[in-house]
Amino acid sequence: MSRLGLAGAALALLLAGCAAAPPVVLTPEEQYEPELVTVPPVTPLIEYPPIEPVEPPLPEPVPAPAPAPAASPIPRPPPEPLREPPPEVAPAIVPNAVPAPAAAAEPTEDQQLLSLLSDLQRYAAMPGDDLRRELAGVTAALARTRSDANRVRLAVLYTLVRATPQDDQRAQQLFDNVARSNPGSASIKQLAAVLQAQVTERQKAVHDEQQKADAAIQKLEALRQMERSLLRDRVRSGGGGGGGGGGGSAGH
Repeated sequence: MSRLGLAGAALALLLAGCAAAPPVVLTPEEQYEPELVTVPPVTPLIEYPPIEPVEPPLPEPVPAPAPAPAASPIPRPPPEPLREPPPEVAPAIVPNAVPAPAAAAEPTEDQQLLSLLSDLQRYAAMPGDDLRRELAGVTAALARTRSDANRVRLAVLYTLVRATPQDDQRAQQLFDNVARSNPGSASIKQLAAVLQAQVTERQKAVHDEQQKADAAIQKLEALRQMERSLLRDRVRSGGGGGGGGGGGSAGH
């Protein structure tokens, strides 16, 4: 209880004590002697100690669980130093930018063979000047891309142009390179083998014709030599007979 409440209670007790005391009757003489009037003493107030609130008993503490064993700390990499961001560069504006064409797919063996046959058919109908220009272009293409198809193209052009006697030999060498190339298209190898056989047959025929021509020239030269010998003999014999006849005529 607060002190204000205690003071209120004490005041209430005091008033109650005053109300319970009997009134004092004074005589006339005593009325004139006010100093003789006695006032009963006031009962002193008894202060009681304040009532302290009683707190409920505290609950028993629950035992804390045993701490788990501390795991070994995982080493962390040292923090990277702060780097300043690179300055922003405005993208270059390219007017009317044309996207780059996609890489062309590698042609299949059938496509290479069909393209090669088409070129060989086209070479057969070309005049000499166009064949020489085509020969120069295919030579440059073979220097860039050493493929069996380009070797066959160049070999066939050599056999068609035949600017020098060595062109057939160059063609045969190219056909041999195609036959020895590994790996390579089996279809193009077969085509090269057929063309090489044709060139070989033609070379053999040319060689035979050359031998026949050489033999005919030798025969012709022998006939001419024989004719010259007969003319010499006739001149000699005719010259002597003519002189004798002339003398006989003169004697006549």
